[in-house]
Amino acid sequence: MVGVLLNHQELHEFEYVLKKEMEELRFDLEDQKIDAIVKSVLEERYQIIYRLFCRFAKPSDCRRYLRRKQRN
Repeated sequence: MVGVLLNHQELHEFEYVLKKEMEELRFDLEDQKIDAIVKSVLEERYQIIYRLFCRFAKPSDCRRYLRRKQRN
């Protein structure tokens, strides 16, 4: 396992980047024009980023970005 050391400013920047990526993925997942296969890949990517985000973020922020399973 690789340890990552971030200073306070870098940690906030990293959280910001992860939040932005999750927001963009959420937007794409709600787009009716995107194929179901593509959406499944986007959902998988979202879950990976979300798990990474939860390693650094406050529990309240994690709950905010938690996605419920979507039915197609």
